[in-house]
Amino acid sequence: MTVTVSVVGASGYTGGEMLRLLCNHPGVAIGQTMSRTYAGQPIRRVHPHLRGSDLPAFVEPEALTNADLLVLAQPHGVAQREIERYAQLAPRIIDLSADFRLRSPEDYERWYGEAHAAPDWLPRFVYGLPETQRAAIRETGHVSGVGCNATATILALLPLMQHDLLVPERPIVAEIKTGSSEGGAKANAGSHHPARSGAVRSYAPVGHRHTAEVQQALGIADVHLSLTAIEMVRGALATAHAFARPGTTEKDLWQAYRASYKEEPFVRIVRTKRGNYRRPEPKILAGSNFADVSFDLDAESGRVVAVCAIDNLMKGAAGSAVQCLNLMCGFKETTALEFGGLHPI
Repeated sequence: MTVTVSVVGASGYTGGEMLRLLCNHPGVAIGQTMSRTYAGQPIRRVHPHLRGSDLPAFVEPEALTNADLLVLAQPHGVAQREIERYAQLAPRIIDLSADFRLRSPEDYERWYGEAHAAPDWLPRFVYGLPETQRAAIRETGHVSGVGCNATATILALLPLMQHDLLVPERPIVAEIKTGSSEGGAKANAGSHHPARSGAVRSYAPVGHRHTAEVQQALGIADVHLSLTAIEMVRGALATAHAFARPGTTEKDLWQAYRASYKEEPFVRIVRTKRGNYRRPEPKILAGSNFADVSFDLDAESGRVVAVCAIDNLMKGAAGSAVQCLNLMCGFKETTALEFGGLHPI
């Protein structure tokens, strides 16, 4: 079976990652690549690493035709205003923006500061994190993207929540360190290299929008995110602080993480006593769809430190989207996602 996939907004970082992955997918034929800015130009003009690939030139929005599946890799706010048109072009849609991640129009308005343009579509989309929504993703035609910071935080904390190991009355605080690619392909004053280089900048100490995804996915309200930009291009590292129930031991944590992730093809527990890479590190995940998780327990205070490292453009965006595509279309879940990362880099 071959599925024709068109990528809308293919000139951005996540669009480029989708094309890189789909070029090597044996069950996918890339239909069209749409870009308002680069219509008519070859893919290599924007994505030089794809030079030599047999990809069609970018087309303008009006030239989009039918496909088996549309991947929407546009800025936030665009898909919700065009969703009716996109739904006429393809029976299956994966939207990488934040437009359809939240189930509630009220939550969307609270976190994004404006009313949703297509609130009736929110319950039609399944949140695109296979580790929490695999069965639903298989059955749906519409999948939302995932926030990279939310993904790292959810995967760090998920075993603790699934096995009821935390004190519910205590808040959870996750500090996420992010790379510059999270800001997108268009530079701004904060992502401009002379301003960014050497910086360790707290840019969203409270109120980050991905908090809503974590609350929704884990079913808890008292979880809080704080974001820090560091000098890294790809990657996100979530360090979550929570408090375990009295009597919880390190063995309990091992059992919880192993039980939650033993069948997950892209989640690895990284916790060793020797070597340079004793805990998860985003650098060695560049280009891969893996999420490396770990944990530590302060037995005296009961504080659990849960950690997850990802490549924000992969497991935090395009990689999870291809994982969802595989589930939606009946392919093996790991297809086109087997790359393990690079070291050294």
